[in-house]
Amino acid sequence: MTYTPYHIDGSGRNSPWLITCDHASNLVPPDLGASLGLAPEDMARHIAFDIGAAGVARALGQVLNAPVICSNFSRLVIDPNRGEDDPTLLMRLYDGSVIPANRHADGAEKERRLAAYHRPYHAALAGLAARREDTVLVSIHSFTPQLRGRPPRPWHIGILHAWDVRLSDPLIALLDAEPDLAVGRNQPYPGHLPGDSIDRHGLKHGRQNTLIELRNDLIETPEAQQAWADRLAPMLEESLRRADV
Repeated sequence: MTYTPYHIDGSGRNSPWLITCDHASNLVPPDLGASLGLAPEDMARHIAFDIGAAGVARALGQVLNAPVICSNFSRLVIDPNRGEDDPTLLMRLYDGSVIPANRHADGAEKERRLAAYHRPYHAALAGLAARREDTVLVSIHSFTPQLRGRPPRPWHIGILHAWDVRLSDPLIALLDAEPDLAVGRNQPYPGHLPGDSIDRHGLKHGRQNTLIELRNDLIETPEAQQAWADRLAPMLEESLRRADV
């Protein structure tokens, strides 16, 4: 099979929603030898991809009749949710693990990976986003319950945003009303990095957007992923209605 740096599900779906999953895969492309020198158990950790996020994204796309684009390379290869000049674009150390294949990667290798993986992914995402004037971006991510040496994270879900809160504010309000959820605003990370996917494809085009972070132990199985998609879809639809009022 020919390698491609992204997968698109439901390209013919025509709702305003566009679901993205920047950290969908822990795959190392064949031209990198299918390995970064890390042990398999490290490549199965959150450092390599967002565990469970791709399943939630695909299920949400089906429920919302939305196209879904997922990366097809590990964020340790090169991070598609970082701008090209971001210092964390190509990580050499992540949550206690050294990435051997990245330790001596120079500017030429970074440029090669940008051209081979990062830019094709963003070109495909840009094409999907441009299919309608009223595209609404929903970016699906997951986070680990606890980083090494850090306190446990108390949230079940985080909603990340920059200055455009048209969609995120009503979504947070709806989630806060759920008695079984601990909801974080711009948790466990800040909601805006210049040049990240939402900045590039949402904010700079005036498109409504939100980024959803789910704790990865809550979405480990296909059943849990579908359950979260079924739960989030009506909240997103209602949030969009409130945002458009």
